[in-house]
This record gives sequence, structure tokens and C-alpha cells, in this order.
Amino acid sequence: MAVAHNTTPDPGGMAHTAIGRDAGATWEGREEAVTMVPTRLGDLRVEVCGAGPPAVLWHSLFVDSTTWERVRGPLSAVRRLIIIDGPSHGGSAAASRIFTLEECAGAALDVLDHLGVTAPVDWVGNAWGGHVGALVAASSDRCRSLVTIGTPVHPLTPRERVRCTLLVGLYRLTGPIGPLITAVSDALLGSHSAVRKPADARLIGDAARRATRKGLYLAMRSVMLNRRDLTSELGAVTVPTLVVAGADDAMWTPDQARAAASLPSRGTCCVVPGGGHVAPLLEGASTLTEVLTTFWRQDRS
Repeated sequence: MAVAHNTTPDPGGMAHTAIGRDAGATWEGREEAVTMVPTRLGDLRVEVCGAGPPAVLWHSLFVDSTTWERVRGPLSAVRRLIIIDGPSHGGSAAASRIFTLEECAGAALDVLDHLGVTAPVDWVGNAWGGHVGALVAASSDRCRSLVTIGTPVHPLTPRERVRCTLLVGLYRLTGPIGPLITAVSDALLGSHSAVRKPADARLIGDAARRATRKGLYLAMRSVMLNRRDLTSELGAVTVPTLVVAGADDAMWTPDQARAAASLPSRGTCCVVPGGGHVAPLLEGASTLTEVLTTFWRQDRS
């Protein structure tokens, strides 16, 4: 099926390259491709780069694929990365309605089918992306392994729900104003992020501002307010699973991550530097890269 070998999204007239289980599964060559893939949730921007077995990267709510920039270089040396912008984020089409995690998992499979990826993938998901990956791994044979980073498996607590509902309501009224962006940055990177990690905070803010206002509002409701308990799904995962937490993440603590890692039949936990759900990809990038490549090298038998 289709991968466009161009450097800008171009939904039409694309050359196609199959990614399969045969010799092509090693993806000789390191061409970079960016394309818009039609899915059940609209057109999603997908970037393909690197060489090796396939690995899918799906980001957190509020941000986009730019959050993988500090890990993509070393990861693309050992994997052919399929980097997806979720609906209403980055270069993907804005959602026009509320959607479910099941639909996100289906959209990810739509991407793999469109690209002709028949080999099981190594899934790496950050927060929202981890939720999507857990569903894909639990309900299909399309995952070779699963990594979740800063991915709570429990639903919102009553206190979190009140705070998140206020955030969503404020965003609907005002859009991405400064105080709201600061709140999002602090949630994803840790408190006082603009002072402690100004470059990281700018990256978060820029990604949030790129989203269309209505689209991100619908995504916030779909992904955050409608987040449900994924304990049973994670418990159904049988592939090697790594649950990663930031050492100082108050909303997904190392103890909670260790408990979650006990649910899959082949689960392990790792704690890396970082104070929020996205911080391991930025502040903890070098450690996270080493953790992921070591995990992938382990015997899968």
C-alpha cells in the first residue's frame, strides 16, 4: 500500500512502498516520507523514517510528533519509525465530533494497513499514545511489544475531573491563552516548567497552539474527560510490555507504574528522569533512548 516519498504532506498521486514480513520488512534504505493517511478519524499525518523493524510512535494529548525529536535519531537507527499525529493534533485533520479510544486504535490499524505494514510493530506511546497502544496490543496481533510512557491506566479521580473540566471549559471560551498554556506545560513537564525548562515549555506551547481550537476542544473531551479504566485491557496484553514513568511525575507516580507493570503477563517497569507525562521524552531523552533500545534487544522468545 502507500508511503509517499516526499517531504511534505501530499494526499494525492503518491508512490507506494509495501512494508511486509519478507525481506522488505527490514526496509533497506533510510528514505524519509511524510503523507496524509485516510482513516476512520479523518486524515492523519504520518511520517516514516529510519531503518529496521517497524515501530509506531503516538504522542500525548496537547502536543504532536515534535515531542519525539530528541529520541527519533537514535531510535531510527534501529527501527523504521511510523510517527503518527493523532486527530486534531500537529498536521492531522481536526476532529469534527467526540471520538473514542477504540476509534483511535482502529485509526492506527488503518495507518498500518494503508502503509502495507504486515509485520507486528513495536508500539511506543506517550500518555494518550500509550492508551491507544494498550488497546491495539490487547485486541489484535499487530504488536510485537508495547511501551507506555507517562500513561495512567486508571480513570480520572474526582479531584482531577473537576480540574480538567475547568481546563476544558476555559479552553472552549478563550482558546490557548497564556495561563492555560502554562497550566498544560506544567502538567506535562512538572511545576514551574517555563522557568526550569524554558525550551521544553516552548515546545509544549507551540504544539498546543498549532491545533485548531474546535478540534483540540473535542480531543480534550474525548481523550481526557472520557478517559476510562484500562486495567482490564492492560491485563490482557501478552506481548513484552514496558511501563515507563517520570521520576517526579505527580500524576503517574513510579509506584503506580510498577503496579500497572504487574498487569500484563510479560510486563516490566522503568523510571526515568522527568516531572510530567511528556518530560521523559525531553528531559529524560538520553535515558529513555537507552531504555527503549535495550528493551527491544531483549529476547522475545
